[in-house]
Amino acid sequence: MKTNEQITGSEALIRALIKEGVDTIFGYPGGAIIPVFDALLDHLDTINHILVRHEQGATHAAQGFARASGKTGVCLVTGGPGATNTLTGIADAMLDSTPIVVIAGQIATDFIGTDAFQEVDFTCVTQPICKWSYQISRPDEIAWAVARAFFIARSGRPGPVVLSFTKNAQVGMTEYVTEKVDFIRSYDDDPEIDITRIREAAAAINAAKRPFVLAGQGIELGGAQEEFRKFVEKGGLPFGCTLLGLSVMPSSHPLNKGMLGMHGNYCNNVKTNECDVLIAVGMRFDDRVTGNLATYARQAKVIHLDIDQSEIGKNVAVDIPVLGNCRKTLALLTERLVAADRSEWVDSFGKYQDEEYERVVRRELYPGSGPLNMGEVVNAVSEATGHRAILVTDVGQNQMMAARYFRFSEKRSIITSGGMGTMGYAIPAGIGASIACPDRTVCVFMGDGGLQMTVQEFGTIMEHRIPVKMILLNNNYLGNVRQWQQLFYDRRYSFTHLANPDFQTLASSYDIPSRRVIDRADLQDAVKEMLDTDGPFLLEACVAEEGNVMPMTPPGQSIDNMLMEC
Repeated sequence: MKTNEQITGSEALIRALIKEGVDTIFGYPGGAIIPVFDALLDHLDTINHILVRHEQGATHAAQGFARASGKTGVCLVTGGPGATNTLTGIADAMLDSTPIVVIAGQIATDFIGTDAFQEVDFTCVTQPICKWSYQISRPDEIAWAVARAFFIARSGRPGPVVLSFTKNAQVGMTEYVTEKVDFIRSYDDDPEIDITRIREAAAAINAAKRPFVLAGQGIELGGAQEEFRKFVEKGGLPFGCTLLGLSVMPSSHPLNKGMLGMHGNYCNNVKTNECDVLIAVGMRFDDRVTGNLATYARQAKVIHLDIDQSEIGKNVAVDIPVLGNCRKTLALLTERLVAADRSEWVDSFGKYQDEEYERVVRRELYPGSGPLNMGEVVNAVSEATGHRAILVTDVGQNQMMAARYFRFSEKRSIITSGGMGTMGYAIPAGIGASIACPDRTVCVFMGDGGLQMTVQEFGTIMEHRIPVKMILLNNNYLGNVRQWQQLFYDRRYSFTHLANPDFQTLASSYDIPSRRVIDRADLQDAVKEMLDTDGPFLLEACVAEEGNVMPMTPPGQSIDNMLMEC
């Protein structure tokens, strides 16, 4: 639609973002992007800009926003170091299939190649870690580039897209023409479903005596939670969840057997190697789920439902590949299932659940004496929220404990760095999730190491009064590395002990209320104070210094070979 109105490229960018439904941007200004920030000032009634304290924080906040809302997250930064500071977040979003659009300033095209101030070839740098990277060099290509960027980011298997925006394109004049992109030649965002494969998969499941389902984040990304529920309930199919798929179904569902993988639930890993048909839905057979591939589900016929052709057969040989959006493929598959009572098979999980409870869970959640355990803190917070909160975690022991003991009753309720394992992810991702879902409680779990990697985002929380409830599991260690050093390196704790600041004083300097809890008798009251406080809160739980996340499959071992204690 032509308007015959001449506007700057910066104004055209803002209008294109508004057309894509953008209402929130996480950003940090700088010289190479000033014209865009100047244009943004005229649109604050439409777009809410959140000033972060570091560009990495902008990308993680955009990720948290995207994961909680189902929309595409957006961050806006300057060029040079501002752009390169986003690289970790872009790579993280790529591995976890998170739709974000990163817009970075760039020097004028006349200066490219001259090693001008803050020149970085951001397009080439980011190409290996995003779905699409493009440099906007002329103002008349802005509308097209933005429309294409959002289509690519949110369609098919979602992921990050990068736009490098040259200074001359920002200040140049153009006649703004709206663009719509819903098709790109050679880009298949919605693969055609092979009905023959659907029939084969249904026949295999109907004939199975011991089927087991692996539920991944693809169910959340495809909006297929209801289709998945109907599928497993009609077939009487027990299922386990990947880390990123933990909230696809309520934790209390009788067919939900918990988490898969290295620190997952014992029953799932045992039954993976006992089932006769293994049905993977929207997951990628990550090494932390499979353990040693040579011993992984060798007895089972494998069915893999995924939208990304490259994932099918990449790690695990697949007998029946089912390519397509799982919202569609699950519905087609369920139509062809024969309703079945597999209660005997489902009940067989109980033996291993009971063993794990007696040897691990009871000791972690109800210790009775000694210092606080990480798991009991997680459990206390989850129970106090009625299991309805959004869980955001950092990376390490805090992440695994939270994944194991936080419970879910609503979809899109776990936000964590899965594939990349990015320490420092939690605080900015929690900011993004809280802005995306202001009506929900956002609980951010982190360790003392991860907190200090993005602690500057306390400033963002302070300025915008973002009501994140932050729970610091403080053990004065880089806990996950220390656990590996204990188990596999003869307790040679090489540079994993931390000399920490007074976190309450630190929080106070940012006008964030806080409380430190050491004694078990004070835990419930401290959690209540945190949840009852309007706005942000930091709860520092001083936990056992050498607490470990159990059970654990040692690296390189068969997934069902799990240690129950150190």
